[in-house]
Amino acid sequence: MKFSQKKITVLSLGLFLVALVCLQSCHKESVDPVTEEPTASMYPCENGFADIYPCNGFDLMAHIPLATLNASSGSDCWGWTDASTGKEYALICLNNGTAFIDISNTKAPIYLGKLPTETINNDWRDVKVYNNHAYIVADNAGDYGMQVFDLTQLRNVSNPPEIFTVNNVYTNVGSCHNVIVNENNGVAYLVGCDSYGGGPIFIDISNPQNPVELGGYADLGYTHDAQVVTYNGPDVSYQGKEIFVGSNENEVVIVDVSDKTTPQFISKISYNNFGYAHQGWFTKNMKYFIVGDEEDEISFGNNTRTIVFDFTDLDNPVYHMDYLGPSTAIDHNGYVQDDYFFQANYRAGMRVLDLTNISNKTITELGFFDTYPENNTTNFDGAWSVYPYFPSGNIIISDINRGLFVVRKSGS
Repeated sequence: MKFSQKKITVLSLGLFLVALVCLQSCHKESVDPVTEEPTASMYPCENGFADIYPCNGFDLMAHIPLATLNASSGSDCWGWTDASTGKEYALICLNNGTAFIDISNTKAPIYLGKLPTETINNDWRDVKVYNNHAYIVADNAGDYGMQVFDLTQLRNVSNPPEIFTVNNVYTNVGSCHNVIVNENNGVAYLVGCDSYGGGPIFIDISNPQNPVELGGYADLGYTHDAQVVTYNGPDVSYQGKEIFVGSNENEVVIVDVSDKTTPQFISKISYNNFGYAHQGWFTKNMKYFIVGDEEDEISFGNNTRTIVFDFTDLDNPVYHMDYLGPSTAIDHNGYVQDDYFFQANYRAGMRVLDLTNISNKTITELGFFDTYPENNTTNFDGAWSVYPYFPSGNIIISDINRGLFVVRKSGS
């Protein structure tokens, strides 16, 4: 078939336009939901590394080291998405306070400032968010109480980093190990405190800056960490109830806390070779509860062990399975998002486990990002916690030694 020169020129122009469109629309970069600019990895995960950090399937988007945050160690982390602007903020607990970082544009994260410690510097500080406010507690920090900080102040920081002032401090408690919030209601649950034998204390935060105690529960002793949910799992007897699941050192306890004045014990369960039942989280269907034991790797020499209980019948929980990780690193905080378990694994960094076949007693590792590149041995360094709930797909990791990491699944 014979073409004229004019037709060839038009055809060439058309092919050029198709190629240009493909370059614009088929590029692997995604678009930031706030800035509407392309996001780009600080270091993509290539050939098993993102910069110096071992990885599999997760890119390094940003890193804010402890030196930038004027701190010597990191601990817990949580996130806040401002519903009015869509901006995303990372909250990281430090030895000397709590830092706030705008990570909406991961190419240029902004360290906005710090809320100083209420008492002394310490290595155990925890934070949760409810109704645009951060609630912060600290362990082994004297009469720390619970700090209350209005996060909407972060919208207008003119000269970062600032030293922020606390909006209120709840002083009816001193030292607490952790704070938990069921986001379906206006109650904070303080655990590991110096009252109620370390059991949960119920604090009404429906008026965010004026917390009011509703009672507590001391019958089962010290709770190190917990999850509280408005239950919609398979046990029809408790659907719609507020269920507290506590990791209580040598066992996991289940309590109906719907009535804060008269909590009702439901059941408890332990397991073989426990070291320290540290923290746990429901699967999304609330059929299984996933627990991390913080000391079994030290006490028994096993690889990272994640214990799964079947909570189909809350009155009769049963052991379901163990998952053993690829190293002897110690597991710490872990959270479920959809069918994935995001686990802070100390020196082995963040490990991401696929739960889709958990009913058949199979859990597989989807990927990881290792914030402690030196080794994966059994020591208390590296990743303390992880927050996988930002709408953008950003995931934050708080690292004891290296500060805040922002990562994202490769190609997302």
